[in-house]
Amino acid sequence: METPSQEIFDDMKETAIQIWSSYDDTYGYASEKIERVNNLDNIQDNAMVFYRMFDTQNQTIFFFKSSPEVRDYIKNNL
Repeated sequence: METPSQEIFDDMKETAIQIWSSYDDTYGYASEKIERVNNLDNIQDNAMVFYRMFDTQNQTIFFFKSSPEVRDYIKNNL
């Protein structure tokens, strides 16, 4: 698994935050996930953690919200 460019990492991080921000945060669930996302650095396969933390439906949303470069990175690292 390759470490992505900083641009790809940042794009994936932002997409994950956007999706988690759409969740109801009554019990702090979304805030907890966003905090986890914000605490990851761009090393090894951490960018894929952003993608893998979602269920299949949200992975599809994540994929189609992403740039072509991010899509290629995801496809190459599944």
